[in-house]
Amino acid sequence: MDADIIIVGAGPAGLCLAQSLTGCGLRIMLVEQQAETALEAPEFDGREIALTQHSATLMRQLGLWERIAPDALAPLRDARVMDGSDPFAMVIGHQLGSQSELGWLVSNHLIRQAAWEAVAQSREQHQDIDVLSGTRVVALQTDEQGGSVTLDDQRRLRARLVVAADSRFSTTRRMMGIAAHMHDFGKNMLVCCMTHEKPHDYAAWEWFGYGQTLALLPMNPDPQSGKYRSSVVITLDSRAIERLKTCNESEFNAEVAQRFESRLGTMQLSGSRHSYPLVAVFPQRLVAQRFACVGDAAVGMHPVTAHGFNFGLLSVEGLSTLIKSAQAAQADIATDALLQRYARRQARATLPLFLATRLVVELYTHDSTPARLLRKGLLRLGDAFVPLKRSIAQSLSGM
Repeated sequence: MDADIIIVGAGPAGLCLAQSLTGCGLRIMLVEQQAETALEAPEFDGREIALTQHSATLMRQLGLWERIAPDALAPLRDARVMDGSDPFAMVIGHQLGSQSELGWLVSNHLIRQAAWEAVAQSREQHQDIDVLSGTRVVALQTDEQGGSVTLDDQRRLRARLVVAADSRFSTTRRMMGIAAHMHDFGKNMLVCCMTHEKPHDYAAWEWFGYGQTLALLPMNPDPQSGKYRSSVVITLDSRAIERLKTCNESEFNAEVAQRFESRLGTMQLSGSRHSYPLVAVFPQRLVAQRFACVGDAAVGMHPVTAHGFNFGLLSVEGLSTLIKSAQAAQADIATDALLQRYARRQARATLPLFLATRLVVELYTHDSTPARLLRKGLLRLGDAFVPLKRSIAQSLSGM
């Protein structure tokens, strides 16, 4: 065997899995198509990640948290859900939980950089992680003894377990013949940072408008101007998003402020604009013989839940805990029983929310008159039902 575990994909999930397994006597190999220079200094991609309290705890345990500057971590104290132009909002307050905040907001590229730095230190300390960058897997097969991957330079590597951590559109998962339930919402989302005149009070917004969906993730004040600052997410059809992405800055500022009905006052772009297709993915299986999926390869969530990376960390925690227990007992780290146990736990944790999110998004993006009335009624009913709000607060905090 060339390694005990081959992880395909050195994104946040793949790096965190390697970091969680280092130092326990296993040889780990990361295969990544990006160059190592891109891993060392990931570029800003517009995405801000809403971390639950549980995810923050896991990142501390993995040695990532302390590598992120404190002023880059913004508290998420409350969440507001709104419908149409109605000023009413269902408020999920941090008082419903046990912490002074529901979670934390941090830029995706900073998580990636912190994960790379933690792995780089572990590589030096334990000498048990190899990184093969600038190459990709072109073939994969497994048998009772292990898995075999073929790289684009014709190298062939074997390991006791192969793990896919290569995005929700995982080619590695497809090579194993695992199909996925995929829902294309027919929309694109534009993400960017903006400063604004009025405060956000560190509350996240999910605003189901008519013909659009808006989200606001509260950031710390702009370091240069001191103005209020947020990550803005606008979901529209692809042509409208492309127009917004390419129009001049003054037009963009005016249109975004108008779309937010001036509830934040004047708004100004702070940085670059990025767009992504809106597709949710759930594999029919999370494991196969000597094979497992983690991160987005295990579930690609609609961003309305802000749970994508949280579920990725949950998959890392679940799989690594079982592997380390088997390793400590000098047992096989990739038996069918072990992998099926991981798959059942991960599916129980993610599938209900995945399906519920589909239903909520379908309802709250349907703009017929009956749907609008039902949307408003459900929002007010939910706001009055404290046990429901407490359950949502626990879900948002990961507790």
